[in-house]
Amino acid sequence: MSSRFATLGNDLYTGEKSVPVVAQRRRFYIASAVVMLIAVLGLVFQGLNLGLEFRGGSEFRVATTSLPATYEDIARQAIGATESQRAVNVTVVGNNTVRVQTERLNDTDSQAVRQNLAEAFGVPTSEVSGTFIGPSWGASVSQQALRALVIFLALVAVVMSIYFRNWKMAAAALIAVVHDMIITVGIYALIGFEVSPATMIGFLTVLGYSLYDTVVVFDKVRENTTEAFANGRMSYAEAANLAVNQTMVRSINTTIIGVLPVAAVLAVGAIWLGPGVLLDLSLVLFVGIIVGAYSSIFIATPLLVSLRRNEPAVIELAKRASRYQARRAKDVAAAETAEAFGEGDGGAEDPRVAVSAGSGTRAAASGDASTLSGRAVHKYAQSGPRNQPRRPPKSKR
Repeated sequence: MSSRFATLGNDLYTGEKSVPVVAQRRRFYIASAVVMLIAVLGLVFQGLNLGLEFRGGSEFRVATTSLPATYEDIARQAIGATESQRAVNVTVVGNNTVRVQTERLNDTDSQAVRQNLAEAFGVPTSEVSGTFIGPSWGASVSQQALRALVIFLALVAVVMSIYFRNWKMAAAALIAVVHDMIITVGIYALIGFEVSPATMIGFLTVLGYSLYDTVVVFDKVRENTTEAFANGRMSYAEAANLAVNQTMVRSINTTIIGVLPVAAVLAVGAIWLGPGVLLDLSLVLFVGIIVGAYSSIFIATPLLVSLRRNEPAVIELAKRASRYQARRAKDVAAAETAEAFGEGDGGAEDPRVAVSAGSGTRAAASGDASTLSGRAVHKYAQSGPRNQPRRPPKSKR
């Protein structure tokens, strides 16, 4: 399996095999547009499941000796919450601790909820803790995160424009980043994952990963397109598609290496540790890394080709590449025709050669060599031309 994958990577790098990413870019645009539309609809109609740090409220934790299988129903009945009441969130923290998050309660209601939870789970009231979390801290974190995001994207645009000497590369990379953000946040809204401050940190981490992978691909695009402009053998789109194929295996390997440990942390957090910073961070990284790898291969480079397709230099390069490829195809066809003519049967052979061969055969049969006209051949010439001494160059004569 690994050897076949390595062979595929080598074929993609040399160009013997090619995935038409740029040529089929409209299909990838449509697929991404559909997914983004679904994500936006999820954000609009369902919204994000903001954690207690953002919306504020009361939190109760019940330390039980053994966790019942129906812990969620028991907790909801204890506080009088219906199953569809989204403001109430019941989860497990660690092995035997039940966490109940509700809207903000006053001191009297909070004390009543503590007693009800203690009776429902059969533990002393001292084993039930109640705390109040205000929304001001979450709002402050959100503002700081948005400010950091704007500054980050502005600096990225400037640095990439300077590094690649082309602002369209920076624009394509930023569009791919926005694509990743919308899809990742939309998945959170549709599935109902809780958004915590750790999730915000994960979003920023995903942006960095997506940009890193895109910059690696763009660096190969710049190398190939510079060579194409110099020799005129490939169009800009063909050179960019070759760059995507050359870095495709690397991007897949990097994604797998990045996703595997994140998936392991996600499994440990979901099965043993329960909700918390580790689970929130690993969840957004798992989703974001996969989406970022997709955009680096199938969105960023095709967008770059679309942005530059109307430039005069790119149009002229396409004409030069078309002429070169037409000449090359003509030469290859002529070579194949000549090879086929040379390897034909006796009917394609020069008749004079056939006559000479026939005469030589008759002469050999008669024991006397002769020319085509019937004259005798000298005995020293019968074995073929003799090796003549090589003449010295003119400078040494």
